Amino acid sequence: MLGLPPDLFHVGGLEFYGQVNLLKGGLIFADLLNSVSRKYAEEIQTAEFGCGLEGVLQERRTDLHGILNGVDYEEWDPAHDPLLPARYDARDLGGKARCKAALQQECGLPARVDVPLLAAIGRLADQKGFDLVAATLETLLRRDVQFVLLGTGEARYHELFEAIGRRHPDQAGIRLAFDNTLAHLIEAGADLFLMPSRYEPCGLNQMYSLRYGTIPLVRATGGLDDTIVDYDPGTGEGTGFKFRDPDASSLLATIERALAVYADRATWTGLIRRAMAQDFSWAASARQYVTLYQQAVARRAAAA
Repeated sequence: MLGLPPDLFHVGGLEFYGQVNLLKGGLIFADLLNSVSRKYAEEIQTAEFGCGLEGVLQERRTDLHGILNGVDYEEWDPAHDPLLPARYDARDLGGKARCKAALQQECGLPARVDVPLLAAIGRLADQKGFDLVAATLETLLRRDVQFVLLGTGEARYHELFEAIGRRHPDQAGIRLAFDNTLAHLIEAGADLFLMPSRYEPCGLNQMYSLRYGTIPLVRATGGLDDTIVDYDPGTGEGTGFKFRDPDASSLLATIERALAVYADRATWTGLIRRAMAQDFSWAASARQYVTLYQQAVARRAAAA
């Protein structure tokens, strides 16, 4: 049916537990392999993330690369974002405060500059860690914080987060929809952006958040681990907050750690400016892709 010779049907070829696996064939016969982050390239060589193909990937590990996706700063930059009510940059953060007030108004929350505003955008599924968010939110909302959610996904999450919104109308703004304009406003107006993914090959929102000075709080997996440097109170270095174990207690403890830093306005402002200085534009990624393509072409020419 495939028009392929029978001698490809073996454990070192397309055979996969008695069936044909074309993805395995691609991994075996490609000149080079690439994933969208260094960390994810490591993770897919393990049983947890390899989905049965980890052995093939381990065999080809010297040919396996990890080049991060880039950010289009023509679209995602608060200095010239046309979807924002106010523009700002790292030197003048006044516009960010105005965006926060606009976001609070849009989500029906009290307009308070002093309250920490946490946000999440994404597909409402376990993979994105929304089970962890759901498990911590009631405890979190006992504090003086606000939370904004934008996304769609599994029906059980729709029901759960809508119920939380009804119980906490002055603290939780829940928008179960796809809304690009609101997504830009959330990136600009929130203080802390939650991405507790169970796995994340690359991720983009954490990189958007850095540019908008909305500090990312992420699970240390895939591209999230590669792009965010955990804040170190001893050195003052870091661009966000990370946790490793995919459980609610770890997420909540990391949020508590972030809120303690938020309470020190000078330290938090320094963290914002350091985050906004990061560069994850396509320029760097494109150069790495060109190098990878050149290596593949050279390898093919040498084999000819």
